[in-house]
Amino acid sequence: MANLRLLKKKVLITGANGLLGQKLVAEFMHEFDVHGLDIAEKSVLQWPNYDYMQSDITRRKEIVSLVKELRPHYIINAAAYTNVDGSEEDKETCWLVNVTGVGNLGYAAKAVAALMVHISTDYVFDGVEGNYHEESKPNPLGYYGRSKLAGENALVLSSAEHVIVRTMVLYGAGKGLRPNFATWLVEMLRKGESVRIVDDQFGHPTLADDLAKAVLKIVELNKTGIFHVAGSEYDSRYNFALKLADVFGFDKSSIQRIKTEQLQQKAPRPMNSSFILDKLRTEIGIELSNIERGITTLREQLEAAKG
Repeated sequence: MANLRLLKKKVLITGANGLLGQKLVAEFMHEFDVHGLDIAEKSVLQWPNYDYMQSDITRRKEIVSLVKELRPHYIINAAAYTNVDGSEEDKETCWLVNVTGVGNLGYAAKAVAALMVHISTDYVFDGVEGNYHEESKPNPLGYYGRSKLAGENALVLSSAEHVIVRTMVLYGAGKGLRPNFATWLVEMLRKGESVRIVDDQFGHPTLADDLAKAVLKIVELNKTGIFHVAGSEYDSRYNFALKLADVFGFDKSSIQRIKTEQLQQKAPRPMNSSFILDKLRTEIGIELSNIERGITTLREQLEAAKG
């Protein structure tokens, strides 16, 4: 089996223990020699022919040394500081991970001539007008968005061959994860608890499995540049919650409709960060799940996990 791995191209996936990281490992395992990296001591995935290492992308010497030794053909960066409100408080950690870490990986990728795929966000836009395409001018509102835009720029400045994949409202099931919007909703509604959901924030909910498949296709097609990759359907957070309740058979009366200002969140949010997905359809040839199909997949995965 080891000899078979030698014939495969090598990919390093950072943030491998996270939701997207786990999905990327699963997608790439079939055709690639996959190596995962995360800050945690152990991998949450115990699979044969999957190598995991503990490291911190903010430590340049450590990362560059590791990458030079591994010599991957591809580096996929799914590591990020994603606490939007926390970013306003802990600016230093946010910047270290989302900017310094990305620059370190870009520098390392350049050193071994690897293609780097970096996961970014709709939060690089202000969400005033919506319908953003890959060439739309970013204008982040909060510190998280500013750090993610700076991370994109750090990758460009590294001169590494690269792809920037912007996505949004990521959800899905995995092992040992913090709740995401959908799994939090499932847990709350299953317990019959009341939830307050905003009806004035709009976007494309994106199933993590679909995003991982899109990244694999981008790599297989050897693309570079920026791609907007998100679920095919655009709707409010409130309507997403209603559709989730329908698919799971939960009582919708416990879903309370509110406005964003009522939450008094520390960080401002883009209210309408809808993407134009034409480039994804024409150049990559794929369309991600709509909301109902994505939630149905989530329900099936959660049921399978319960055994």
